[in-house]
Amino acid sequence: MRAEQLEALSEISRAITSELYLEDILKLIVTVTAGAMRSKICSLMLLDEKTGQLYVRATQSVSEAYIKKPPVKVGDGIAGRVARTGRPVISKDVKKDPNYINRKIAAKEKLCSLLCVPLKVGDKVIGVLNCYTSRPHRFTGDEINILSTVANQAAVAIRNTELMVNTQVIREELESRKLVERAKDVIMQENRLSGAQAYRLLQKQSMNSRKSMKEIAEAVILAHNIRK
Repeated sequence: MRAEQLEALSEISRAITSELYLEDILKLIVTVTAGAMRSKICSLMLLDEKTGQLYVRATQSVSEAYIKKPPVKVGDGIAGRVARTGRPVISKDVKKDPNYINRKIAAKEKLCSLLCVPLKVGDKVIGVLNCYTSRPHRFTGDEINILSTVANQAAVAIRNTELMVNTQVIREELESRKLVERAKDVIMQENRLSGAQAYRLLQKQSMNSRKSMKEIAEAVILAHNIRK
C-alpha cells in the first residue's frame, strides 16, 4: 500500500506541473488519493473568504447527496475545525461523532472513519481534504503524512492558478488603460478637447453603447487610423 501511495503522489506531482485546468487537477487529486488510500469518498473543500464557509469543490464520489451537501462554516464540525486550527482531525466513526455535522448523509452513504487535513499556503488555510472509509479504520502516522502531502500539493496547484489568473487580469487591465489613453489623445487632437473632456466623452459612449471602455477605445483608434 505504501508503494501505491507514493505512486499516487508522483502522479499528482506530474498533474500539477502539467497544463491541465485547475478543476481537472483537483478531480485527479481526489480520484487518485481515494484509490491510494482505499477511501469510500475523498473530497476537497475550499474556503470562500467572503462567506467564511467551506464548499465541496472536487470529489470522486457519484453520490448526489454528498456532492450537494451544504457548506460548512469555519469552526463548525470537523472540516470547520480543521480550517480554523490548521491541524488534522481524525474521527473513528462520523455516523456517531457529535462533532460531525452531516451524520444523516454519513449514514446514508455508509461512511465510517474520517481523516481531514488542511490545505495550506504558508500559514494560511485555504481549504481541507477529507478521506472517508466505509469500515472502522485507524489512520497511521504515514497515512496522515501522505494525505497532508497531497493537501500541500493541491494548495500549490490552487495558488499557482490564482497567481496566473491575477497576472492575466493585471496584464489585461494595463493594456486596457493604454488603449484608453491612446484613444483619449486622439479625441483631444481631433476635437481640441482637454484630457478630462475627452475621457468623459469616452465614458459617455461606453455607457450609451453598453460596451467596455476598451472596446470604445479600440473603435476610436481604428477609425483614426483609417482616416490617416
